[in-house]
Amino acid sequence: MKLPLDLLSRWLLPMALAAWFAGALAVLGALAAWREADPIAPSQPIDFPHTIHAGTLSLPCTFCHLEVARSPQATVPPLSVCMTCHETIAAGRPEVEKLKAHVARGEPVTWRRVHEVPSFVRFTHKRHVKAGVACATCHGDVAAMARITRVRPLTMGWCITCHRTRGAPTDCATCHV
Repeated sequence: MKLPLDLLSRWLLPMALAAWFAGALAVLGALAAWREADPIAPSQPIDFPHTIHAGTLSLPCTFCHLEVARSPQATVPPLSVCMTCHETIAAGRPEVEKLKAHVARGEPVTWRRVHEVPSFVRFTHKRHVKAGVACATCHGDVAAMARITRVRPLTMGWCITCHRTRGAPTDCATCHV
């Protein structure tokens, strides 16, 4: 049986468009679910216990992340900062021994990045520290983390919401180069 052309165009075109939009929505939904999936928490070459340093000992973030108030990046501390204490404290523990081995070889530890914004975003820790934004605002309760985990999406929408809440600038040039 042959269907008239106008019946096909009235029925087939809307069905094809509906199927295309349904497929696009499914893809977008899958991408959103993947983006918000398990928090990023890579294993590190040396298990650094923030639960002890920031938790039990209550060391401020700036004790180790020396450049955070002066530099665009928080920077991972040089091993010499770690060795200031660990020459004598907890010297026999396996993770401290790994640290000492890196120092003895003159080899830096290759830490796996947890928090990162795209290269076209100009983010500076210095500005946020000077504005009084607590580290936990973006990084979560690090003192309670057995392994550092990205707990905030660090997306443009998330940052803009934070800026609006705090009355910070939302002009595009504030963050984009």
